[in-house]
Amino acid sequence: MSLINAQHISSARQLAAQSSRRLIEVLQDQSAMPHEAFVAELSRAFHYPVLDNRAMHELSTDFEVMPFAQAYRRECIPLRREDGQLLIAIADPFAADVQDWLLEVVPEPFELYLAHYADVSAFLSRHEETLKAMDRVLGSQSSAEADDMQGNGPDNGIEQLSLSRISEDSSPVIRMVNSTLYDAMKIGASDIHLETTLTGLALKYRIDGVLDAVGQIQGVDMAEQIVSRIKVMAELDIAERRIPQDGRFKVHIQQREVDLRVSIMPSVYGEDAVLRILDRKSLTEQSRGLTLENVGLDALTRQQFRALAREPYGMVLVTGPTGSGKTTTLYAAISEVNTGRDKIITIEDPVEYNLPGVLQIPVNEKKGLTFARGLRSILRHDPDKIMVGEIRDSETAQIAVQSALTGHLVFTTVHANNVFDVIGRFINMDVDTYSFVSALNGILAQRLVRLNCTHCLVDDQPDAELLQASMISQTEAASMQFRKGQGCGHCRGSGYKGRMAVAELLILDDEIREMIVSRQPIRQLKDTARRKGLRLLRQAAVEAVAEGKTTLEEINRVTFVTA
Repeated sequence: MSLINAQHISSARQLAAQSSRRLIEVLQDQSAMPHEAFVAELSRAFHYPVLDNRAMHELSTDFEVMPFAQAYRRECIPLRREDGQLLIAIADPFAADVQDWLLEVVPEPFELYLAHYADVSAFLSRHEETLKAMDRVLGSQSSAEADDMQGNGPDNGIEQLSLSRISEDSSPVIRMVNSTLYDAMKIGASDIHLETTLTGLALKYRIDGVLDAVGQIQGVDMAEQIVSRIKVMAELDIAERRIPQDGRFKVHIQQREVDLRVSIMPSVYGEDAVLRILDRKSLTEQSRGLTLENVGLDALTRQQFRALAREPYGMVLVTGPTGSGKTTTLYAAISEVNTGRDKIITIEDPVEYNLPGVLQIPVNEKKGLTFARGLRSILRHDPDKIMVGEIRDSETAQIAVQSALTGHLVFTTVHANNVFDVIGRFINMDVDTYSFVSALNGILAQRLVRLNCTHCLVDDQPDAELLQASMISQTEAASMQFRKGQGCGHCRGSGYKGRMAVAELLILDDEIREMIVSRQPIRQLKDTARRKGLRLLRQAAVEAVAEGKTTLEEINRVTFVTA
């Protein structure tokens, strides 16, 4: 007897009506079956063949036979075999209107297949930004989409981004650029990469720290015009193609201004462009509840870092590569100690979060306001706590150290791979070693790892090859709770949603300070620090895997296996 029969469907239909949920979702919950078994049961009940997630990705899509926006709304995917046969995967066999619509709009014979609704949602989400961008360039924007999410802000010379404006623009180059910006912001990308190739332009978004290829724009002329359009928006020299150029511009989207920082770089085939998206409103909303818990630091590191942030004077350093969350961690610490009784001043390039009660100064090198010059002026403004966005040169480093030695608590960042490399960086900047270690309270080195998506989380067991590559023994693996996201619409099929920080924290005491001043080997310094409780980055990352928060593949991507 089928586990999905008329009685089950009738019961699920009543519950779906009461809870305003879809029948198929309620039916799966009631069946308590895994995805594969549930789809197989539906297949037997409706006599449709099944397509699993892997099979769908092995076939090519063909959205020429139906508008993508309509397919997305009705949860169906047009696919083609190598022999040209059209298959259409549907998510909900109970939705009779979908099948009627397919018979009406699809211009050729097709075979109907059944796929799990989570797999269909994930598949469509992963293709959404590419197809929608191309649709807008080709002018196939649907009226339903064009009426959605209007941007009603003032022009003021700032590019307006809304679907209606994009669809109305007569220039395909401007439509392409604006739709790319719009899509990237909609899905939460932090960077847009436009990479010139032999035949055109490759489009990639950085989402949760990972580059995702979303499309290919054909045509060398089109590629050059798109890069030139970006240079015009950033007020750069469009005639100069031999040297790097940097600039900025603003766009207006959904009644807010968004800053974009532009880097143009000459390449073998022309020029590449990278656009960093700085959405201050979004960051400010995040910062309202920004704490070290929200950053994701573990309990012990939070406790120790909080203690450093509450010291009356000295220097607190946060280090890591670009995009590792250094500034966010410092803001979290400052937010926690900002009681209103201290004067807190920051100098940054650019100001990323707006913090109430904090004087924030943006660097303006064109006007002569550098980190070093700004820091000198800050010291005359009677501060208690100072944040220097980044130490880039010897002058800034020396002023920051002197500030920490003269009764101020200085928060700052520097680019280095780990807590021990920071020491060499400052020594190479000609900072007096004794003054540096006297001022330094502690160093936090961190990385961001992607979190498993909680909506599609399943138990996992890594194979022996991955365990060996991760230097984890079978004994260690037996005590770990391996989990991973299998991919769904919430995570765009990636299996990951959101990020957390993993960190190592070196707290300086007299013994470690003496070892640094006497230039003891790094190996001895590291052994002493570990004896005093230092937990290295790799250890923190492995613990996150053991707790089921992320995967071995992810921590191997961002941390050294042997570190």
